[in-house]
Amino acid sequence: MSHEYRKTPEALSRLTRSQFRVTQKDGTEPAFHNEYWDNHEPGIYVDVVSGQPLFSSTDKYDSGTGWPSFTRPIAADAVHTETDRSLWMTRTEVRSAGADSHLGHLFDDGPRDAGGQRYCMNSAALRFVPAAELEAQGYGEYRSLFETSDTTPEEHAS
Repeated sequence: MSHEYRKTPEALSRLTRSQFRVTQKDGTEPAFHNEYWDNHEPGIYVDVVSGQPLFSSTDKYDSGTGWPSFTRPIAADAVHTETDRSLWMTRTEVRSAGADSHLGHLFDDGPRDAGGQRYCMNSAALRFVPAAELEAQGYGEYRSLFETSDTTPEEHAS
């Protein structure tokens, strides 16, 4: 199934003030005061603007920073990076590939056993899709990320 993930006027009109500020004006939300920093439910995180799958809870970890942190994107081409020279320093900005939404920043202080990267994202740039709702919301291709080998085929069908 082919998807075209892009920014549309309709999608932008549905954003909250905070979502617009973060995704379109390169803003940052407060640490520890955002929706997903402490979310431990299985599922995927998609671009709040386009719906493009970006990260999986299987790659999420507690970085202690107060923002959702991931060791890698759900697919190599889901995001792209740019140099960010704001705030009198040089950082690596992470943007969604489809809608070019500002998501957060990439740092090299992540878990070494998982590649050493920390994708530090803003909750306001993301929408969480619980694993139990992947099929219903059109993301069934990601269900295998959350299936375990100890379940029966009948359990997978339900």
